[in-house]
Amino acid sequence: MTWAAVVGAGVGCYLLKLAGVSVPPSVLERPLVRRVAGLIPVALLSALVAVQVFSSGQRLVLDERAAGLAAAVLLLVLRAPFLVVVVGAALVAALLRLA
Repeated sequence: MTWAAVVGAGVGCYLLKLAGVSVPPSVLERPLVRRVAGLIPVALLSALVAVQVFSSGQRLVLDERAAGLAAAVLLLVLRAPFLVVVVGAALVAALLRLA
């Protein structure tokens, strides 16, 4: 049963890629499609961050990770370099866990 799921997922991924390559260029050049395609990665990444920060197993939590995210947002608003944003967020979360 597990191998059938693996093979089925592989075939599904291949067909999805094939469908993406098969789309005519005239469809991809539409303004709406360009706007949506540009926003999809941002939405997916935001969803992943939200799940990692605000959940623990099957529960919603508000802990040090949320403060780290808030620090990262503040540093991004201040236009800090990416490495400073990551280190600052980690430092805020670590110090709050230590306290």
